Amino acid sequence: MAFGRRRKDRAETGYVPQEQETDTEAAETGTGPQTGPFDVADRPSEEGYVDLGALRIAATQGLALRLEVEEKTKRVVAVTLDMDGSSLQLQAFAAPKSETLWDEIRGQIVKSVSSQGGTADELEGRLGTELLARVPAQAQDGSKGYRVARFVGVDGPRWFLRGVFGGPAAMNPEAAAPLEEVFRNVVVVRGDAPLPPRDLLQLTLPRDASPLPKRGEEAAKPEPPKRGPEITTIG
Repeated sequence: MAFGRRRKDRAETGYVPQEQETDTEAAETGTGPQTGPFDVADRPSEEGYVDLGALRIAATQGLALRLEVEEKTKRVVAVTLDMDGSSLQLQAFAAPKSETLWDEIRGQIVKSVSSQGGTADELEGRLGTELLARVPAQAQDGSKGYRVARFVGVDGPRWFLRGVFGGPAAMNPEAAAPLEEVFRNVVVVRGDAPLPPRDLLQLTLPRDASPLPKRGEEAAKPEPPKRGPEITTIG
């Protein structure tokens, strides 16, 4: 199968980003910049947000979140947001002061997808330069197909935020719009501690959340586990 980190026609990929207001247009109309995610210095207030340590997520009706725990270290490594059958996984990393990471990380994602026999197409989307990846997968009925994921990234002041859209939001602009709005309103709390570039920023349970179930215990809702335990619903 041919593989390339190429830009493809939007009609060919099936994902058609909508036009959005530019920063200049926003300034001229007095609406302010619409270029989140934000650094905590720009959005210091916690009001209306769920505090997860390195990330703050705007409370949104119908949005559920799950913290993903690394089995070996028991540390929280990602947060996944679920809404209307779509998902958005978020991870925040330390970054150098004078360098950006997204260009290099895109290349690494391409290599990873390629090693699995998949393809990744680079697009200019509503959240900047994105990757639309297709990885071979087998359905429950045994038929072969592809798992589609849409990767986005934002370089901030000494941090990098990566998002991965799954489900209908990976391909359908209408389905993606609500989670894109959530992504734009994320606040990243880098902290002052010196960290090597690419180190994960520490995620924590929200203060009002129940503790994660211990091994062998059932969660409050006996649903099949996905990538992590569901801990709370936002909104």
